[in-house]
Amino acid sequence: MQPEISRRSFVKETLLSSAGLALALNAQGEQQTQPAAASTALPDTLPKGKIGKLEVSRLILGGNLLTHYTHSRDLKYVYALAAHYNTDEKIMETLAQAEAAGINTVSMHNPEHPISVLRRYRKERGGKIQWIICPTAPVEPDMAKYRQHVEDLIKDGCEAIYLWGVHADSLVAEGKFDLVAKAVELPKEFGVPSGVGGHSLDVIKACEEHGIKADFYIKTFHSHNYPTAPKPGQAKEAYNEFPGYWCSNPEETAALMKTVNKPWIAFKTMAAGAIQPQTAFRYSFLHGADFVLAGMFDYEIAEDVKIATEALARTKERERAWTC
Repeated sequence: MQPEISRRSFVKETLLSSAGLALALNAQGEQQTQPAAASTALPDTLPKGKIGKLEVSRLILGGNLLTHYTHSRDLKYVYALAAHYNTDEKIMETLAQAEAAGINTVSMHNPEHPISVLRRYRKERGGKIQWIICPTAPVEPDMAKYRQHVEDLIKDGCEAIYLWGVHADSLVAEGKFDLVAKAVELPKEFGVPSGVGGHSLDVIKACEEHGIKADFYIKTFHSHNYPTAPKPGQAKEAYNEFPGYWCSNPEETAALMKTVNKPWIAFKTMAAGAIQPQTAFRYSFLHGADFVLAGMFDYEIAEDVKIATEALARTKERERAWTC
């Protein structure tokens, strides 16, 4: 028979346990604050493809978790949680772990502070991870603001640039195909691959129909096999309830991309966390994506690389030919 626990002894034991936990967490935190350097300790087994002259890992590190934009729908606290976890030091640790696991490219937009962390990672840690960045400056007829963003990125050593999907969606919807073309041609002046992003399939259609010479595409792609996915017959407006969080027409996207002979990076493949990577990566590669762009916390990287490598090994029945 166990002795009766008094209120006083319960409080005492709880305080002692809490103190022990705090000491353990503090010790762990001290270990984690040690500088992380880019590592090449693990074998490089993740397959690669080509975008222009760049050799790019088939799994690309998404920047949304590094910029704290977590696509958490209406769960606003998650943004603050990601920001508190992904400190500058943790971001550099994450980049180092990605490189160690065979991921050689990160892709994101260009908010000032996260870009400064990428710079620090290269300068202070010797990081080699490549950047595929989309400028967020407005795309206007004189291209002045957009050009400034592009030139700044090139000076930082950015290896590839693409037109942000948010801009591309709007420009195509407004019929401003000339501005899309200008945005694509600008980075080519500096000799780097230039692509186009999009949430709407109309972006890819317009680029192909109007002869816009994008070197690659970044397009949303995932199945609708998850609980909160739009249902058949649902009004099209429902797809825009959370703009950009999902691919509204995956079957049509896969069918169109079969006719496109350019590298395709699929993003939002997990529908903002609604689909497990085992399912998402397999679906994307099987149905035509050449690369998968996935946001990952540091502790997810090793497992996601394993999942992606296994998914790539099981794509013999893939209908779209690899473009790179």
